[in-house]
Amino acid sequence: MKLLHIDASALGAYSVSRGLTSAIVAEFTRNHPGLEVTYRDLHATPLGHWALPAGENDPAAAESDAVMEEFLAADVVVIGAPMYNFSISSSLKAWIDRIAVAGKTFRYTAAGPEGLAGGKRVIIASSRGGIYADGTPAAAMDFQEPYLRAVLGFLGVTDVEFVRAEGVSRGDEQKTAAIGNAVAGISGLLRKAA
Repeated sequence: MKLLHIDASALGAYSVSRGLTSAIVAEFTRNHPGLEVTYRDLHATPLGHWALPAGENDPAAAESDAVMEEFLAADVVVIGAPMYNFSISSSLKAWIDRIAVAGKTFRYTAAGPEGLAGGKRVIIASSRGGIYADGTPAAAMDFQEPYLRAVLGFLGVTDVEFVRAEGVSRGDEQKTAAIGNAVAGISGLLRKAA
């Protein structure tokens, strides 16, 4: 089994999403001997904004190919996706722009677009300073989770789950509780996979 671990937070050791992705990957590693993990830190080593390659020897083309191969080879993808300004980080968006490629992960047909990257499981570790869950006053401002579900669905990925820590900017007590609840849900994800 191959697992691709993506982190996109700019907060380093203070990042909630990095802590959650680390816990998810550690749990998968404990439960799947021989698991092959590929790690990509989109903040430490950011991808440039997508641009049409200048030619075959363009380093950006080789980088895009490597990103695509990592994604296509993975059985499980664990993504750290902190909410920045109601959406995702620009570094995560740059990664998505590398994997959303016609002819590789989707194609257009007479019946409409068809995702080609199905069959993989994606677990998203979401951290949010506020609370944006359904039924809350800020729910309409959540452009993070709906976007990620939509773009992954467009690529054919239907097995998408969220481990979410909300309200982490609402004081230490709320942050501790939110992280604790998120971590408690991780073992449930693995039981589901068994």
